[in-house]
Amino acid sequence: MRNLLPDSLNALNRDASLLFLTRFTRLFAYGALSVILVIYLASIQLLEDQIGLLLTLIMAGDLVISLFLTTQADRLGRRRMLIAGAILMVAAGVAFASTTNFFLLVIAGTIGVLSPSGNEVGPFLSIEQAALSHVVPQRSRTDVFAWYTLTGSLATALGALFAGSLAGLLQKASVPLIDSYRAVVLLYALLGLVLALLFWFLSSAAEPRSAVSNLITTPPITTPSNEEAPPMPVRNFLGVHESRNTVLKLSSLFALDSFAGGFVIQSFAAYWFYLRYGLGPGKLGVLFFCANILAGISALLATRLAARIGLVKTMVFTHLPSNILLILVPLMPNRALAVLVLLLRFSISQMDVPTRQSYTMAVVRPEERSAAGGITGAARTAGAAISPFFAGLLFSRPLLMDVPFFIAGGLKIIYDLILYRAFVSLRPPEERD
Repeated sequence: MRNLLPDSLNALNRDASLLFLTRFTRLFAYGALSVILVIYLASIQLLEDQIGLLLTLIMAGDLVISLFLTTQADRLGRRRMLIAGAILMVAAGVAFASTTNFFLLVIAGTIGVLSPSGNEVGPFLSIEQAALSHVVPQRSRTDVFAWYTLTGSLATALGALFAGSLAGLLQKASVPLIDSYRAVVLLYALLGLVLALLFWFLSSAAEPRSAVSNLITTPPITTPSNEEAPPMPVRNFLGVHESRNTVLKLSSLFALDSFAGGFVIQSFAAYWFYLRYGLGPGKLGVLFFCANILAGISALLATRLAARIGLVKTMVFTHLPSNILLILVPLMPNRALAVLVLLLRFSISQMDVPTRQSYTMAVVRPEERSAAGGITGAARTAGAAISPFFAGLLFSRPLLMDVPFFIAGGLKIIYDLILYRAFVSLRPPEERD
């Protein structure tokens, strides 16, 4: 079996392989929840503007939790922070399945970890990527991140398909509508528990000291016995020092991109097809299964393209047409064409993800990767936290429910142009040879 895998995956150690498994489990849960979340909240009589506010508060809570856990991970232990995030998934899932009270849902969503988008939230991604970056060679990093992204996309696709099928089958078996969606929410909580157990089996090699000691290949600096070793640089911005300016620039741009994407997160996209074309949970599950499979395949293609033209150009040149297609979705005259354009969009939409992740890890110092990943991830969450509120307001007015697609596509195009101008000249180490 191992002979069928690329060399970059064959070289993964036990902890790296386990992190791929935790990625799959987590994204399966996210994909399952995202397809039915907004429809579930609407079925318990929440209004669209309330749903938008709730999703904004969920993302804001994820931001705070993520920033705290990722910036403390290297000090308190990566495994502990990952387990803590998984427990917060369990708590949020149980709470959302147990109450219909808006105030209690706000508290649970803010404190817990939920993913309305089907994409990564919480502290997991930053900590896992920092660990992966330490244990793979520079030239394999983008390839490993592409397979890591594919793993997540495949899991999101399967989660969406499973959740849609499960809700559909329960409804056909005369289970009340709300209970059919609640079953998916409980599944999310159960998978959070599985995730916590998987993180428990990570070894001490996943911790910062072990990772750094394995990474260092240059001879250590020695000093005479009567002299003190030079002090380590002071990290004066949430764990980053020398990479501070780069991290701040990337964070501001990633926040803009996520703010735009927050208008059309997977939960709202599913709700749009539900309202516009009457797609039920089963058909929505199939739609987003296909969409996420295409997205995962596009992530693999990004590796080869990046090897030819570079990481930044791959990020921009694939993202621009994807955003144009996003704008075209609501302009299609019928359901078949709207679905086709959406799938075309997903077929190239994720090519910037592994390249973006790899680029971020490449242009910061190795010992600042966890913090850099946490800060840029928090920036993305912050951007994505604001827009669902406005999207909810737009969805509450039937004549305006197409507008989120136009706003998202337009802002993402602006992001692409600024990113290219700011970073095309800053190349990662493997592109300087």
